[in-house]
Amino acid sequence: GEGNVVTARQVSSPNQDDRPPGTKITLLVLHGISLPPGMFGGDEIEALFCNVLDPQKNPYFPQLMGSCVSAHFLIRRDGAPIQFVACGRRAWHAGESAWKGHDHCNDYSIGIELEGTDHVPYERAQYLTLAGLVCGLKKRYPIQDIVGHSDISPGRKTDPGPSFDWSAFRSLLRL
Repeated sequence: GEGNVVTARQVSSPNQDDRPPGTKITLLVLHGISLPPGMFGGDEIEALFCNVLDPQKNPYFPQLMGSCVSAHFLIRRDGAPIQFVACGRRAWHAGESAWKGHDHCNDYSIGIELEGTDHVPYERAQYLTLAGLVCGLKKRYPIQDIVGHSDISPGRKTDPGPSFDWSAFRSLLRL
């Protein structure tokens, strides 16, 4: 598809659609996600993005039913990337959001989820994969800004949280 990253395992999410005609991809949004909250390594994030999460598996899951969310990418704790939505299409990751006076950030952004929480440090392998991915995306799309979900949905979202080391990430981008 338009904008598939060959190094990423491909898992197609139904939670996607066409971007508005003529839209330029100018924003990267970084997220943190763990399912169940605070737990790593299971297949629940994939299940959520594919609308097959079993609400019986955890008391937290019923509130997620019908949420219809996705991201373009997920980077697991070991650095393994998974792509759920081709970059040329709109993933449903940002929700109610705005950046520099433009709302509906899903229209013009690429969403990258990091398996993690606000309060557990992300893994070096994740930063390395993220930096490589971002460098590739910046060559392909006119990306101007890289922000956290908290930057485009302040007061509503906190991720990727204080545990995300922005300076370490930025120094990897400069290598």
